[in-house]
Amino acid sequence: MNNYKNIKFKAGIEVHQQLETNNLFCSCPSLVNDNNEVSNEIKRKLRAVAGELGEVDIATLHEIKKGREFSYQAKETSSCLVELDEEPPHEINKEALDTALEISLLFKANIIDELHVMRKIVIDGSNVSGFQRTMLIATDGYINTSKGKVNIPTIYLEEEAAKKINEDENNVNYSLDRLGIPLIEIDTDASIKDPEHAKEVSSIIGMILRSTEKVKRGIGSIRQDVNLSILDKERIEIKGFQDLRYMPKVIDGEILRLSKLKKIKSEVRRANVDGSTTFLRPLPGSARLYPETDVAPIKITRERLAIIKLPELIVERALEIEKNYDISPEQAHGIVSGANLITGGIRYDKLFLDVAPKIKKEYSGFLAETILSIPKELRRKHKIEYKFSDKLFRDVFEAFNLGKISKNSIFEIFLNDSKGKKVNLNDYKIIDDKELMKEIEKIVKEKKDLGFNAIMGLVMGKYKGKVDGKKASEIIEKIMK
Repeated sequence: MNNYKNIKFKAGIEVHQQLETNNLFCSCPSLVNDNNEVSNEIKRKLRAVAGELGEVDIATLHEIKKGREFSYQAKETSSCLVELDEEPPHEINKEALDTALEISLLFKANIIDELHVMRKIVIDGSNVSGFQRTMLIATDGYINTSKGKVNIPTIYLEEEAAKKINEDENNVNYSLDRLGIPLIEIDTDASIKDPEHAKEVSSIIGMILRSTEKVKRGIGSIRQDVNLSILDKERIEIKGFQDLRYMPKVIDGEILRLSKLKKIKSEVRRANVDGSTTFLRPLPGSARLYPETDVAPIKITRERLAIIKLPELIVERALEIEKNYDISPEQAHGIVSGANLITGGIRYDKLFLDVAPKIKKEYSGFLAETILSIPKELRRKHKIEYKFSDKLFRDVFEAFNLGKISKNSIFEIFLNDSKGKKVNLNDYKIIDDKELMKEIEKIVKEKKDLGFNAIMGLVMGKYKGKVDGKKASEIIEKIMK
């Protein structure tokens, strides 16, 4: 294990999160992965220009030397003339801006009182115009972690880039369905202590973002970039962390790579799941920013900030549920942070809180486990993407709470529902104790040569969840004595 203090480890994180609103500078819906037919396609070649400092950025020069041509596919359901760079940007999306302000307040950051949109040169072709619109909206925020306070010096609101479809040595093809989606960027300082701390910081930031319930979910909707350096070597930026589980492994792998090199240049590298990194381009500098002339400054008043209602954080909801219903911390966190929605748009935590007060407290853990595990099991074993029917779910647990159905039948009920079969809870009604006793006596008498486990198997197989396993076991033991 590395002694991160001795190697002068420094790291900061940039988190990029898509917001769940229409596009930032037009009214197009943010339909990532729009499956409609392509309605327009254009081709462009880009060239390098100097930024406001009069210099051409080194990363821009690197891309220009490739001499590539870029093609862009637009779909009328998700793109308009703004994305095609044939029309100036419209007024900023107020919902997206208010969401970004809400997020900034959750990080206890100071809101900028007048926002100025800037153009950031993007020469890899991921924006038709050759630049990305971005604005600083807040400064001096922070989060608390297990290893101390981590500062968040800057928070930006900007446009998402186009989505790369394919590329070769001379051409790159992009889809415009992602271009223009509002993207919030949260930057930490370099106070992250080690790779595991980097993972924790990313997780906390992600939790705060999800607490708003106004951000997109799923692969590609949030991205983490890590900036790091060791000893006296130059800063490296590692891009493309989609899964936080392998972040520590990649950081440790990069530390090992850097420690073997005598001299390095600042550069951007891509994270690989095997722990390695791959060179992308030189590290860009400040020479690629210049003012946006098509969007007027945006004043942020105290009155506007005063009406923003801050949500309860996921971690606070989890602690409250854990305490009130005596379930495990893992279950509580899973319930409140799960991405899945059930029919009618009700989140898992709301479903849990609707059912839990109506059943015995001792069943709360099983309720949570059912919510969390059954969709996973149906996906893993049966390749079915399942969303609970809220009515069926409530009916099942009402019957279970009253002792009408057993635990053993619940998976089969939801399996049948997931396959489109009509579910009648009377078909799963628990067998009466007297009837169960009579049936077990009959089986034991007829199968004298069988042992306990075989008898148990016959009983459970015949009734398929209609009996409680513990009760059946007790009766079998009593009869076989």
